[in-house]
This record gives sequence, C-alpha cells and structure tokens, in this order.
Amino acid sequence: MEIPNKMIAMVLEKLGEKLKEKEIPVPRPKDSQVLIKVKACGVCHTDLHIVDQELTEPKLPLVPGHEIVGTVVQTGNKIKNFKEGDRVGVPWLGYTCGHCRYCKSGQENLCENALFTGYTLDGGYAQFTTAEENYCFKIPDKYKDIEAAPLLCAGLIGYRTYRMAGDNVENLGIYGFGAAAHIIAQIAVYQKKNIFAFTRPGDTKAQEFAKKLGAVWAGGSDEIPPEKLDAALIFAPVGSLIPQALRVSVKGATIVSGGIHMSDIPKFPYKLLWEERVIKSVANLTRKDGDELLEIAPKVPVKTEVTPLPLNKANEALDNLRAGKIEGAFVLQIPD
Repeated sequence: MEIPNKMIAMVLEKLGEKLKEKEIPVPRPKDSQVLIKVKACGVCHTDLHIVDQELTEPKLPLVPGHEIVGTVVQTGNKIKNFKEGDRVGVPWLGYTCGHCRYCKSGQENLCENALFTGYTLDGGYAQFTTAEENYCFKIPDKYKDIEAAPLLCAGLIGYRTYRMAGDNVENLGIYGFGAAAHIIAQIAVYQKKNIFAFTRPGDTKAQEFAKKLGAVWAGGSDEIPPEKLDAALIFAPVGSLIPQALRVSVKGATIVSGGIHMSDIPKFPYKLLWEERVIKSVANLTRKDGDELLEIAPKVPVKTEVTPLPLNKANEALDNLRAGKIEGAFVLQIPD
C-alpha cells in the first residue's frame, strides 16, 4: 500500500489530561522494525494508570496503547520473520537489550534497559505504529482483529500471573473480574480448576458474567468463599485484597499480583502469611509467555468479550474503565 506522510492518533500531551485527537507524522521503521497498519488496539488498565499519573515516567507526547493488532506494510532492512501483508500483534514489552544480567539469565521481562509499547514507545492508538520484529507475535487465524487485541496484554499478563500460581492448584481465586480475568478463567476451567471469582461488592452483573464463564462461585471481594483457595490471582489494583486473599487461603497458598500498579498494601498480622503462604508480583512478560498463550488460546478456545469503539472514543473508553463499566475489554477500531 502507499504509505501516507500523516496519520490520525490519540495523543497524551500532559499527564492527568484527556487524550487529544491529532494529525502527526507516520513513523518510519528502523532496520530491526516493521511498520504496522493498526487495525485494532485494546484499552488496558495500564493505559489508565499512565493517564491518571500513577505511572509517572512515560515519554511525552505519547501515543498510548499496547494491545495492537495490525498488518505489516513496510519492513526494515534486517527483518527476517515477517513480510508485508503479515498480521501481527504487539504487546507491552517492546524492546530488551539482550546483554544485561536479566536478559542473560532468561528473565528478559526484568531487563534493565527495557522499553514498553504505549509508555516509553509510541503505541497503537493511531493508524500506524512501528515495532521491533522480535517483539511481534503472529496472530492465530481463528481470531478477528478486535477479538485478538485483548490477548496481547490482558491475556499475556494474565497468563503469566496464572502460571506463577503453580501447577498444584485446584481452587483458584480471581480478584477483579475484568479483561485479564475473563481470559484466564476460560483457560483455568479448560484445565479443570475450580474458579472462585471476586468482584467489587454488589457488582452482581460481573458476578453473573464470571459464572457464565464457568466460575463455581462468585461474590464480592469482601466475602468469604465456600472453600479455601489454593492460590489467588489479584488483577484489581487494590492493595487491601492481598491480606483478604491470604485470609481465605490454605497453608502454602500463593497469592500473585498481576498488575503494574497497586494501591498500598495495608498492615496485616504475620499469622496471615505464616504457614508458608507466598506473595508474588508479576512484571511485564516474556516472549515465551506470548508463544504459550497464543498456542493454547485457540485450543480452549478462549473467547474474548469485547466492546468495540472508534479511535476518537478513546477517552470515553478510559472513563468507563475507570468507573468499572465494562465486561471483558474495550477495543478501539482504527480507521483506514
């Protein structure tokens, strides 16, 4: 296709302000990058943390968005794995250095020099974006563009959080039943786990949604489930859920926080942690996480619940996400 010089994008110019619809130059790919015509971009809670100044070091001005699905329209000089016309997905982790202690030890998600899509790199709230070839994924043919977008962060981070809970889990608690939870619940049910879903107190709509996806029980985050949990995944950015999950867990349980930001964890008595309970956090993702998720998702098959919106409704999507008014995920559809 003929690549234009200008494109429409939603741009964050100052933290705490609304995104602005602007015409900006189309980026050009470096040797190791591809230029992507964006078809869809999911709206993630991390985008909200950036806009709301809870993540404080973005590049500015910034094009947010890191759940990108699109088509390669131009390649850099050193591209080996993709060609023009290929459909690809771009996640949060956009670059690692390959030579720091973490990259060398197989922990690229902790890279000292990492760059992040839609945070320190421009993202997908735009008609075009560039991405490093090594941090793009081939999207399974089963999924339409808007269906695949939530897999690129809600799915990937959710999957890493799920894996870190361990294999010997029968009763799995999920706190915060949003985009990540609705994907991981389907995988967990497929793998014969009992899902106990915790929502905002009184959010019966989200609780019914969880049950529809196979949860054996759903209730408010302040409730005690009918059985103790072998592990719990915390997707809501609420620090008080950590001790709450510990209270309803068995000895040796693992509590995993899957968010990049969380409010402070309140003081709690040591007896809640005692008996070899463990608290873990998840940072970013690895390419292995992406490969594994995109292999298992079509087998389940994972069905993403999406609410599509046009690109210029990005602020509306963020406002609704802030208010918790969503089942599944918002996905921006990008015009040609």
